[in-house]
Amino acid sequence: MHHDPTATVGLILLAAGSSSRLARPKQLLPYQGSTLLRHAAEVATASPCRPLVLVTGALHDELLPEIDGLPFHVVRNDAWADGMGGSIAAGLAELETAAEAAKVDAVVVMLCDQPLLTPEVIGELIVQFQATGQPVVASAYAGTQGVPALFSREIFPQLLALRGAAGARELLQQYAHLPTVDFPGGATDVDTEAQYAALG
Repeated sequence: MHHDPTATVGLILLAAGSSSRLARPKQLLPYQGSTLLRHAAEVATASPCRPLVLVTGALHDELLPEIDGLPFHVVRNDAWADGMGGSIAAGLAELETAAEAAKVDAVVVMLCDQPLLTPEVIGELIVQFQATGQPVVASAYAGTQGVPALFSREIFPQLLALRGAAGARELLQQYAHLPTVDFPGGATDVDTEAQYAALG
C-alpha cells in the first residue's frame, strides 16, 4: 500500500460487554469526574479519527447519555455475549454505512477500559500507518501487542468476519512483525474491583 500522508481513519469504541467480573457495568464506573465510557468517548472525539462508532450490547439505553453531545454513530450488537469479535464486526459494518466512511483508509479499535489512553496515542497509530503503509499498527505494552490498534482497509474483510471472544487478538498475532506504538499505560485496564480501586 502506498504511503498516504492524508489517511482518513475511522474509530470503533467497544462498550458492548457485561463486565462479568465486576458487580457493576464498567462503562459507567466513575472516573475523573465522569465515567470510564465518557472519558474514552472524549478521548476518541479529541483524536483525528472520523467517523466515530460506539458499539453497545449488554447495555444500550444506559450508555447513550455518556456520549451526549459527541459525534458518535451507535450500533447495538445483540450477539455481544459471543465475544468482542462480533462487536468489532458490527462496529465496522455500522462505520461503513456512515456517509463520511466512503473515504476511510483505516479504522482504530479501542476499548472503554484503558483510562490512560490519550488522543496522542491514537494519533501515533495513524502516524505510523501513514509512514509505513503497513496493514496493521498495534499498541505495545506489557510484552504484548493489543488495542488500541489500527487496521487498514485491506484488513476490513477479516474484521467483518470476526466472531467469538478472541476479538482482534488473533489478527494482531498474525501481524506481530508489523510496527507498534509504545503505550505502557495500555496494561492498565479495569476488569476487577481491585484494578478499579488501583486507578485511584
